[in-house]
Parts: sequence; C-alpha cells; structure tokens
Amino acid sequence: MAGFRIGRGRANNRPPQQQPQQAPPPPYGQSYGRHGGGQAAPSHPPQQQWPPTGGGHAPHAQQAPYGEPEYFGDPYHQQQGQGGYAAGDPYADNPGHTRAFSVGDDPYGDGATYRAGTAPAAPSGPRLHWKELLSGIVLRPGPTFLQMRDYPVWGPALVVTFLYGLLAIFGFDQTREEAIKAPFATALGSVFITGVAFVIGGLILGAVTHTLARQLGGDGAWQPTIGLSMLIMSMTDAPRLVFALFLGGENSLVQVVGWVTWLAAGALFTSMVSKSHDLPWPKALGASAIQLIALLSIIKLGTI
Repeated sequence: MAGFRIGRGRANNRPPQQQPQQAPPPPYGQSYGRHGGGQAAPSHPPQQQWPPTGGGHAPHAQQAPYGEPEYFGDPYHQQQGQGGYAAGDPYADNPGHTRAFSVGDDPYGDGATYRAGTAPAAPSGPRLHWKELLSGIVLRPGPTFLQMRDYPVWGPALVVTFLYGLLAIFGFDQTREEAIKAPFATALGSVFITGVAFVIGGLILGAVTHTLARQLGGDGAWQPTIGLSMLIMSMTDAPRLVFALFLGGENSLVQVVGWVTWLAAGALFTSMVSKSHDLPWPKALGASAIQLIALLSIIKLGTI
C-alpha cells in the first residue's frame, strides 16, 4: 500500500507536459517556409475591402498592396478613366485618398484659356508682292494689314516714302518757286534732302505709333507697324500732292482733297494698328493720334 501510494504520488507530482508554442504569423508578403515538418504560413493575407465613410462596403473595392496603407491602392492596376484617374473611385477626393494623375493630364480642363491680345501662332497668309501690297492698302486694307502683320515691308516703305518726299517739295507754293528759280545743283540737293527728311520723319512717327500701341496693350511687331505706317502716310497724301503740283496748294479743290485724304489716313491707321496689334478701334485710333496730328500740322496745314 505504501508503495502504491508512493507511486501515485510520483505520478501526481510530475510536471504537466507543455504544449508547443505556435510561432506568430509572419508579416504580409513573408513566409517562414517549412521547418521541421511544420506547415508553411500563408503568403497572402486575407482580402480586405476599404471601409466606406458612411458604413457598408464600397462596390468594386480593390485590395491594398502588401506593405502599404490601405488607402493608397495600386494605380497601375486600376482602370483609367477620363481625366487620368480611376473611373468610379468613390474615395478620390476624400481625406486620406489621392487621385492618380498622368504627367501632362489635367482632369479639370485642357488649360486653353483665351487671352486678349494674343497673336496668332502662324501668319494668316504668305507675304504679298509689293504690287499686291500697295493695291491691297487701297482696295482691301483690313485683310492686307492682317496678312502682313508678321512681315517687314522695308523695301516698299522706304522707296515709296522717298519718292513722295522728292515730290513733296513741289506741293507748297513757296518752296516750289524757290526750287524752280534756284540752280539745278542746288535744287537737286534740296529735293534729295527733302526725300531723306521724309524717310526719317516717317520712321520716327511710325516708331511713336508702335510704342503707343504697345503701351495700350498691343502685341504687334515693330517692323511691320513702322513700314505700314510709312506707306499709309505717303499713299494717302499722294492725291493731294498730284493736284497741288498743277493747281497750287491754295486751290480750293486741293484743300478739299487734303481733308478727305487726311480722314482716309486716320481710317487706315486705325485699321492697321487694330489688325497688327489686336486692339479695339478706339485704342488703335488713340495710338495713331500723334502721327495724324503731325501729318496735319506739318504737311496738310501748309496748303489747307
């Protein structure tokens, strides 16, 4: 009995067998493999859907990539919709969520905003021949100025203005009599100097008109503006000069023609500045005001 009791006592006093401890689950994307006949831990975590803000489950929610927060998602496996972001994404603008944009895409518009005063990207037509240019200023000034707004016209402008200056000295009664009575060399020098003076004056007045147009918001080039202004100055006063050569500057018909051609010059200057600098006609007229006043005081008032 004593031995039996001792045997039971030893059996009851044995320490209990310890259960083998299970290893903690590995992080997402890692696996312990098979060690000692154990089973490999699953390499894919259970799929979870994004929790919607208002409760329930969002339709077509995508599983977050391993090792990343759930709200970042994988933009490369989402179906791209219009605007560069995933179509039908209910969390695109919620806090903690972002849109996936491509480089150069703008989902809120194409960025093409109209800006007043912007010049066209390319010229509206080819360069006109000098004959078509001179006839176009008289017959179709608007399309001509628009087509030539990007082309310099130095050749026709300098030649026409110089020829006009050579004959301008004969448009005034006093200067014509002095040139006729003077020796040939002296008269020739006076005529040549007058032609050069008109060219320089046309360049200065054209530069003033261009500067005023730019100050008023224009964006035209300076070379076409100055060249076209010289052509307008010379061509509009040519009819008055032709009548003044034969009838004299004090003739009533010459005076009427002078006022009409001056008004025509104002209209052509306004059209040219408006087309060349993309300005409304009141600003274009204001930019041409100094040149019109100079033409009236220097050339017209001598005979009118």
